[in-house]
Amino acid sequence: MKFDPLDYPHPSRRHLVYSTNGMVATQQPLAAQAGLRILEKGGNAIDSAVATAASLTVLDPTSNGIGGDAFAVVWHDDDLHGLNASGPAPASLSIEEVRSRGYDEIPEFGWEPVTVPGAPAAWSELSKRFGKLPLSTVLGPAIEYAEKGFPVPPTVGKTWEKSFDRYREMDGEEFDEWKKIFGVNGRPPGIGEVWASPDHARTLHAIGETGGDSFYRGGIAERICEHAEETDGFLAPEDLVEYSPTWADPISTGYRGYTVWEMPPNGQGIIVLMALNILRGLEVDYGNAVDRYHKQIEALKLAFADGYKYVSDPDYMSVGVEELLSSGYARKRRKLIRGAASSPKPGNPPSGGDTVYLAAADGEGNMVSFIQSNYRGFGSGIVVPETGIALQNRGALFSLDPDHDNCLSPGKKPYHTIIPGFLTKDRRPVGPFGVMGGFMQPQGHIQVVTDMIDLGLNPQSALDAPRWRWIRGKQVKLESSTPDHIARALARKGHNPEYALDSTPFGKGQIIVNDDGVLVGGTEPRCDGQVAAY
Repeated sequence: MKFDPLDYPHPSRRHLVYSTNGMVATQQPLAAQAGLRILEKGGNAIDSAVATAASLTVLDPTSNGIGGDAFAVVWHDDDLHGLNASGPAPASLSIEEVRSRGYDEIPEFGWEPVTVPGAPAAWSELSKRFGKLPLSTVLGPAIEYAEKGFPVPPTVGKTWEKSFDRYREMDGEEFDEWKKIFGVNGRPPGIGEVWASPDHARTLHAIGETGGDSFYRGGIAERICEHAEETDGFLAPEDLVEYSPTWADPISTGYRGYTVWEMPPNGQGIIVLMALNILRGLEVDYGNAVDRYHKQIEALKLAFADGYKYVSDPDYMSVGVEELLSSGYARKRRKLIRGAASSPKPGNPPSGGDTVYLAAADGEGNMVSFIQSNYRGFGSGIVVPETGIALQNRGALFSLDPDHDNCLSPGKKPYHTIIPGFLTKDRRPVGPFGVMGGFMQPQGHIQVVTDMIDLGLNPQSALDAPRWRWIRGKQVKLESSTPDHIARALARKGHNPEYALDSTPFGKGQIIVNDDGVLVGGTEPRCDGQVAAY
């Protein structure tokens, strides 16, 4: 039978998924099934999240990989815990070194944007602290997918094809392995075509058997550093040996009876909280979509202006989290919102960024909000031979301006786009939520949170709702399903709205809500998402 796997001419509707024993929501159905398998084996939500995350490095290599970073927010034992598994710049990487190679800004490809990978350490740390099953068991589904292969789903296939030409044209021996691993006879695998990677399987097996130690101190670490030395890279044994993820208390703000939680900097989650601080003191007519759009966009702009200036490795920030989240500062910023569009100056943050997000919950009350990424697509284009490890290009977010809070420095962590969210009410868990996609993420968080809290939408409807995406200045992109009267009214307020035919840049989200012991899940209609439950 011949058909177009990307053509959906008729409107479709997803329904909420309900269960009591356990639930996993993510953007690739087979990854959700991996997490479900671990729950059914007796694992808890943390085990399930790690299994899903590891499987996504195989099942969606266009958006994350073993060589990427991760963040997690975990509800366990009636408390919220945050894990920052982002990596720093190598000790030998500096502004002077980058400039000596002829760059005025950090390039997207090559060794210059490569930072220490944190994802394998996240899996190990979460498993060790909260998991019930051995890491080797938890990584089993990912290893199986890598060994036996899987049919490429529609959204992943489309992204793979779109990215392939950019990566295929990269020059230099350091890029040869990428072309070998992620190509099939010089082309990307097609939608529905089975793709496997024995190299991924061997690496995941070693990580599972050693609790992640091989990646940072053993055979895998040696191979990473050998490849760096052979191809003029920066990662050295001490960069990997000295790395460990950091447990950090999530930060929060109150919003209309709920508490919204994000990870602290170097992540950009504080932008969500600053925008909500501004919004909660505004008179917003939530029955008037134009008033809602306008004020949310303006609050978001102001929060981004501060975030892009100040968010960095917390040890290097010139303004603290408390000051940025203070009610006095929110009042000051709120006064800048008028009836017309403004043009704050946050710089021009890149619009791209590919990421995977998952939410997991179990019948014991544990819940996980987890996000993982290589930053842009497949990452730096550097794949360590015989490992399947695509190294991230997260360092591209560093500034080469030595006076900027986020300037590159050896051992420093960059501004980070990936942010897991969590909601509580009266110190009880409501549940994990997230919307991935580079600088779209704070914008997606604001929209799904306010849709649920202010408009009373259920989790699936909040994900289904058409989204807006602020680009820069007064430029705003609208999904094609946004009513045109809203676009015209925004234009009258001074915005420059444009419709977008491709919904991919508007992010992909997942939500799980605990409704008096019953788990309720929604998944993203803009990708291959699934809620798996039992």
